[in-house]
Amino acid sequence: MTTFALPRPSLLSPRVAVGTAALAAVVALWSAFALSTRALDGAGLTVADAAVVRFAVPGLLLVPWIPRTLRILRTERPAVVALVLLAGLPHFLIFAWGAHLTSAALTGLLVPGTVPLFVAVLLFLRHRAAVSRRRLLALGAIVAGIAAAAALTGDSASVGGVAVLVSAGFVWAVYTLGLARTRLDPLGVIVIVSLSSTLAAVALIVTGVMPSHLLAGTADLASLGTYALVQGIGTGLLSTACYVVAVKNLGSSITATAGALSPVLTALVAVPLLHEPLTAGLAVALALIVTGVIVFTLAPRRAARPLDAASVSPAAPNRG
Repeated sequence: MTTFALPRPSLLSPRVAVGTAALAAVVALWSAFALSTRALDGAGLTVADAAVVRFAVPGLLLVPWIPRTLRILRTERPAVVALVLLAGLPHFLIFAWGAHLTSAALTGLLVPGTVPLFVAVLLFLRHRAAVSRRRLLALGAIVAGIAAAAALTGDSASVGGVAVLVSAGFVWAVYTLGLARTRLDPLGVIVIVSLSSTLAAVALIVTGVMPSHLLAGTADLASLGTYALVQGIGTGLLSTACYVVAVKNLGSSITATAGALSPVLTALVAVPLLHEPLTAGLAVALALIVTGVIVFTLAPRRAARPLDAASVSPAAPNRG
C-alpha cells in the first residue's frame, strides 16, 4: 500500500491564525474572570449581585435555546443534571469566597491547576485505571505547588483561601465528569446552568440570605456594566465559543496546554491593576502548578501494559 504524508499547515495559514486568535482570547477571558472576581470587594457589588449578572446575561441571550434544552433535559438522568449544575452558583460562590480571602494570582491558578489532579483521582477511584509515570510526576508537581501556595503565602486568611480555592477545583472536577456523561450540547449546558443559577441567586437575595446592592438600588451602574461584559458575555459565552474554535483549529493538546498560561497572565496583570506583589512563594507555586498542568496534558494518559507494548505501531502515535 502506498501512503502519502499530509502536508503540515503553514504557520501563517488562516486556520492557524484563527485558532491562535481564539486561544489568545480564551487565555485573556479566563484571566479577566479571575481578576474581576478578586476585584469584587471594591466594585460596589455584592457576591450575589455578581452572580446574578454572571448568569442572567448568558441566560437572556440564549432564550431561543430554552425549549430545545428542556426537551433534552426530560431524558437526562437526575444525577447527571445535579453534577452539571455544580458549575453554576455553587462553584461561583466558592470561587468568589476564595478570591476574597487570597490574591488574584492564586485565584486564577489554584482552580484550573487542581482540576486535572482531582479528575485523575476520581477516575482512578471509579475505574482503577492505571496512570502513566509522567502524569504521576505531573500530579506530584501540582500537589507540591498547592503545598507551596499554602506554606509561602503568609497569613492564615490566605491559607484558608488556598483551601477554599482547592475546594472550588474539586467542584469543577466533579462537574467535568458530569459533563462527559450528559446528553446536553454546550449551549444546552450554558442554558441550564445560567437559568438555574440566576433563579437560585435571586432567591437568596429576595429571602435576605445574601445582601444585594441591586435590590437596595445602590449598585454602581458602571461596575454593573463591566461585570455584565466581562463575566456575563466574556466568561459566560465568548470563552466557551473561543475554546471550541481553538480546539477545532489547533487541536486539544495545544489548546489545553496554552490555557495553562492564564494564571501567569493573571499574576502579571494583578501587579499594576490590583497592586498585588509577585512574591517568591507565588512564583514557586506558579512554576510548579503550571508545569504540572502542561506535562499532565501532553503526557500519555495510561501506563503501557507489558503485553501491549510490543504491538504498538510507530504509525499509530499515542495521542495522550
